[in-house]
Amino acid sequence: MRLQGKISEWNDARGFGFVQPHGGGERCFVHIRAFSARDRRPALGDVITYDVQTDAQGRRNATAVRFALARDGARPGAHAGARAAARGAGPDRLPRTAIALVFLAGITAVAMWQRWPSWVPGIYLALSVVTFAWYWHDKSAAQHDRQRTPESTLQGLALLGGWPGALMAQAMLRHKNRKASFQQVFWTIVAINLLALGWLIHDGSLLG
Repeated sequence: MRLQGKISEWNDARGFGFVQPHGGGERCFVHIRAFSARDRRPALGDVITYDVQTDAQGRRNATAVRFALARDGARPGAHAGARAAARGAGPDRLPRTAIALVFLAGITAVAMWQRWPSWVPGIYLALSVVTFAWYWHDKSAAQHDRQRTPESTLQGLALLGGWPGALMAQAMLRHKNRKASFQQVFWTIVAINLLALGWLIHDGSLLG
């Protein structure tokens, strides 16, 4: 008999949690690999339908899991076009790679022209490479259900100066470029980093 319930616990980094059936009853363990569709990641409070299997240790596991409701409360398939537009479906029109390359080339050229220390553009270049690598690692972990990189780590690298590499990773890997909450924090961090750079330039610290 197929059941319906709500995800009562969820660890997104490890890709598993528990579902509490509607109407009461024993909760079931649910793993992200049990979901039939991978169009979005599960979250706390999602309503799902599932079958139950008992393993050798007598533990109940949810299998053949499907989302019963979309995030907006509609049933899957209802108003799909509107929901896709709301999620920002379609090509990413923000020229992320171009922004990153123009900034890196610009700061390198200005540093040479103004005779800044070579570590100024060097830090941005090095941290961009490191940040891109971390994005790639997190993307791979998401695709293979491995432990994810905390978003705070990705944002911290961007704050330190790796944001051009983050932009290129978002564009080339199509990773973290659609999550609104992540993007809001990310662009705030970019602004803070640029303001700090501007203050150092105005203060003359880069020439000391």
